[in-house]
Amino acid sequence: FTLAITFARFMLGFITICYLYFQFALKTSILEMISEQLSQQIDKAKKGNQKAYKFLLDNYWNQVYRFQLKRIKDEYEAEEVTVQTFSKAFDRLATFKEEYNFQTWLIAISKNIHIDLIRKKNIETTQVDKKAEKTFIDETPSAEDKLITEQNLSNLLALIKKLKPHYQEVIHLRYFQEMSYKDISEKIDEPINNVKVKLLRAKKLLAEIIQDKKS
Repeated sequence: FTLAITFARFMLGFITICYLYFQFALKTSILEMISEQLSQQIDKAKKGNQKAYKFLLDNYWNQVYRFQLKRIKDEYEAEEVTVQTFSKAFDRLATFKEEYNFQTWLIAISKNIHIDLIRKKNIETTQVDKKAEKTFIDETPSAEDKLITEQNLSNLLALIKKLKPHYQEVIHLRYFQEMSYKDISEKIDEPINNVKVKLLRAKKLLAEIIQDKKS
């Protein structure tokens, strides 16, 4: 009987070790897949791929925004700094190296922008070079563009009102006044990359509102 209990304990311990090893191996495998996917998206974004820019923005926006909201404690300013963070990050994407952690790299950029803004005492737009702006701009309609343009006008106007004012502004300028990125940039007095980031974010939020209403 004692031998049976000892054996049972041994088997329970063995099974536990096997389970923990399996969990570790599975987690490692998933992390490697995520890392590989991220690396591919960064490479595509470096070549100006619009979907890759959107992937990076959608997957890392919340991390950067929460970081800044904790520091600034103001939603509007935190969003403005987050917009500038991605604008500058996309501008400097060619300098990103694989040995870096992408989220840490973004946070470092965001932290520096915030420090600069504190020194200047007010929110200002960060200048980006014109060559990078041309690389980042892509007029190809996205899935969000198609979803938004398919909506009934009165219904769309009602849904847009659910967005924050600075997102409403760029959506109105882009879809109702049909302004180019350059014209919007001049209208709101911000760099084109900032405009692009704001539109990507605004379209994502608006598309989610539309989908929620459908479901």
